[in-house]
Order: sequence, then structure tokens, then C-alpha cells
Amino acid sequence: MAGNSSPAILPISNSQTAGADGQQSTINPARAFFTGISETVRSGLSSRRPWPELLDRSAFSKPESLAEATVRIRKNYAYFRVNYLTVITAVLAVSLLTNPFSLITLAGLLAAWLFLYLFRQSSDPPLTVFGRQFSDRETLLFLILSSVVVIFLTSVGSVLVSALMVGVAIVCAHGALRAPEDLFLDEQEPQGGVSNFFSFFTAAAPIISQPAVAARG
Repeated sequence: MAGNSSPAILPISNSQTAGADGQQSTINPARAFFTGISETVRSGLSSRRPWPELLDRSAFSKPESLAEATVRIRKNYAYFRVNYLTVITAVLAVSLLTNPFSLITLAGLLAAWLFLYLFRQSSDPPLTVFGRQFSDRETLLFLILSSVVVIFLTSVGSVLVSALMVGVAIVCAHGALRAPEDLFLDEQEPQGGVSNFFSFFTAAAPIISQPAVAARG
């Protein structure tokens, strides 16, 4: 009988598994966010039109009227939308690089949002500054007020607005001057380029919001 008895099952502690799960849940939101950005930007850039086609000098001509210029802008945007977004992004990047104060301030604000709110876990201790603990609601209010101050009461807002205006002006000028007759336009084509560029916000939001909601519950 003793020989047929099954070996004793040793109890296994779940502390190591719980620790690994806690570490994984801490790393996953940030990794998923930046991985999502990288993948969606790469996917969006892969659908851009060839730059020589965008800059084909033989296709440029003066529109005969404002209505024709508007139609050209609409058609060219439907075809070159990813290229246009790339141009606007490049103008924003150059404007920030030539204004180090705005770049550092905006980077600091973004880092504050990421690490003080979006990436915080339910297991993280409350934020403590000078011996005082701040709740998640107080932290969110502070981040919102800081964003308003940075954008509207410093040079960051004017730099961003100026860069966007320059980028949009370049896009509109190109769209109005380039004749779209040689483009293979499909009005039923989904706006995949734009959605691919900005879908990482909606894709990463559930992953990041789950620990955030748990922390605020």
C-alpha cells in the first residue's frame, strides 16, 4: 500500500508569482504606450505617397478661381494626407528645436503627465511633496492647471500655434497649386493614414487606464 501511495504535493507560495505579476503590470503600460506609438507611426509612414510625386514641378499650376483651389486642396489632402501630416510634424519639430525653452518645458509637462498620472499603478504610494500626501484627484488638478499655465501663459503656446499655422499654410499652398488630375483618387478610400497616426491614443488608452482606474477606485 505504501508503494502505491502518490507522492506528497508540496505547497507552492504565490509570493514570487504575485511579485512578478506586479512588476509586469508596472512595466506594461509604459512599454505598451511607446510600442504602440512606434508601431502606428511606422504603419502610417508606410502608407505615405512618394515624395517625388508630391514635388513634381510639372504638375504645379495656378488655380483659376478660389473654388478650384478649394477642390484641389480637398483632393490633394485625400491623396497626400500622410505626407502633409509629416510636413506639419516636421515644422513643429523644427520650431521646438529652435526654441529650447519651449522644448524643455513641453517635454517636462509631458513627462509629468506620463509618470505622475498615466503610468501610476494602484499599488504605488500616494505622491508626497514636502511631507504632504496628494491624492490622485489633486494630482490631476495640478497637472491640468500646470498645462493651462504652460500653454497659455508662456511662449510654448505661441510657438505651437505659430508652427501649426506655418505647417497648415504650406499644406494649403501646395494643395492649391498642385493639379490633382494625374492622381488616382478614390473617394471611398477610408482615411487610414490619419487614423493610423492617431490610433495609438485610443489603442493605448485602455491599457493605461486600467491601472489608473484601479488606483482611483
